[in-house]
Amino acid sequence: MAIALGDVSWIVLAFGLGFLVQLIRLPPLVGFLATGFLLNYLGVDSGETLHKLADLGITLLLFTVGLKLNLRMLIRPQVWAVTGLHVGLIVALFGCGIFILALLKVSLFAQLDFKLALLLAFALSFSSTVFVVKSLEEKAEMKSLHGRIAIGILVMQDLLAVIFLAVSTAKLPSPWALLLFSLIPLRPVFQHILQKTGHGELLVLYGLVLALGGSELFELGGVKDDLGALMMGLLISSHPKSAEMARAMLGFKDLFLVGFFLSIGMAGQLSMQVVLIGILLVPFIFFKSALFFALMTGFKLRARTALLATLNLSNYSEFGLIVAAIGVSNGWMSADWLVIIAIALSLSFVLAALLNNFDDKIYGRYRNLWMKFQQQDRLSDDCLLDTQGATIAIFGMGRVGSGAYDRMREKYGETVIGIDFDSELVKKHQLKGRNVLHGDPSDADFWEKIEKEHSIKLVMLALPNLQANLDALAQLRAIAFSGNVTAIARYPDEESILKKYGATSVYNIYTEAGAGFAEHVEHEVIPYIATEIIQGS
Repeated sequence: MAIALGDVSWIVLAFGLGFLVQLIRLPPLVGFLATGFLLNYLGVDSGETLHKLADLGITLLLFTVGLKLNLRMLIRPQVWAVTGLHVGLIVALFGCGIFILALLKVSLFAQLDFKLALLLAFALSFSSTVFVVKSLEEKAEMKSLHGRIAIGILVMQDLLAVIFLAVSTAKLPSPWALLLFSLIPLRPVFQHILQKTGHGELLVLYGLVLALGGSELFELGGVKDDLGALMMGLLISSHPKSAEMARAMLGFKDLFLVGFFLSIGMAGQLSMQVVLIGILLVPFIFFKSALFFALMTGFKLRARTALLATLNLSNYSEFGLIVAAIGVSNGWMSADWLVIIAIALSLSFVLAALLNNFDDKIYGRYRNLWMKFQQQDRLSDDCLLDTQGATIAIFGMGRVGSGAYDRMREKYGETVIGIDFDSELVKKHQLKGRNVLHGDPSDADFWEKIEKEHSIKLVMLALPNLQANLDALAQLRAIAFSGNVTAIARYPDEESILKKYGATSVYNIYTEAGAGFAEHVEHEVIPYIATEIIQGS
């Protein structure tokens, strides 16, 4: 009963604080972090249940990242070169700064030698996979170019983490780890089973089997277990049902990640000294961010793409806790450093959440400043599109957008254009003969170009979620768009919100589905059985 009561207490408190911060337009995870620190202050032990939830949440997170990962992105210099240069420079500069503080005998820094200073700097050089993926998913930007760049950098950081863990623990992978390569030729088998799982509970259960099974196999082979979950997701990522599996597991992953955010705040004992040092580490995030932005623009990314990817990466990583835990367990540093990094990590999440809530405004307001860093020569998939004289533009070419495009194209012809920020999806549509271009509806540069030379009279927003539609509406208001704007909604409360922010009309894809079905039958079936219906009546 005591264990059950403790579990109920933190669940209720996590919901309450998560709900409160959502009311002030911050991500609920900020409330979960606050819950962890509050429970820590009250002397509540995290317990085995919470740790298991946290581990499972991270495993499922990396599995879903693998489901959406594109290996071709990792071999781009904007990913591997930026990651390598960024980590190297941060370790060198932060390491020297920390060592200077150690020489000056400043507080807890005095116990660190040069090697430990570099180790701490290495921990602070990483960004949080958990936070970035959550942020991108909430804004439906996982497949945007800046989202894919950010995810690619995080994956490269994870690979560096695996190497570090192997070296720091003096634990080489088991010879049996070579057998893990046999999973690659088994890829068709995994995908065939996925095809046969249907659309219900077996799909979710199969996802758990792959995520947890892959994690356990890599652990047995002496390799970081989370990498196993990532790899299993990657092996089936090219299958058409991988996106459906990711959606089916979204709720489970989000629920279990609550345990992770709570466990950060409950990492150790708080004191005024460690809280102060943790707070003082937060401003150094801006140096990390400036370096990311400079490197990305230097590798020919547009200023906006580089800035949005940078803002996502503007935080510290949960990996820092792992590094600190290794240092503490080996007796290299005080246990206080574990709490310091937990505090800095938590505050960095709050800072990053605020920055990402206003990323388009930050770019738009200071665009002249960011543009000074943009190179003349840019990547082919990071240039502004030309709407080619179209009068009807459909943003978001998923299932709803594709259906709308085909219907409008059939009725109005070549004047219809489709736009999506997923370059792979754009290529698939183009191969099918659709006039679809790569673009981002929340891109201020794109709308500025549209404002000067467009002929669009109707904008149809078929974007993945409410926030994506609101971002596009904000840009339309900014250029005083005089045409009509329609948008899709999934829930009744979204309809009034979309109209409030400028949508001329809103189509609820669920409540209107019945009417659409009846219309389909009226056109496709009724003409052939009209006589029988009349006679029957």
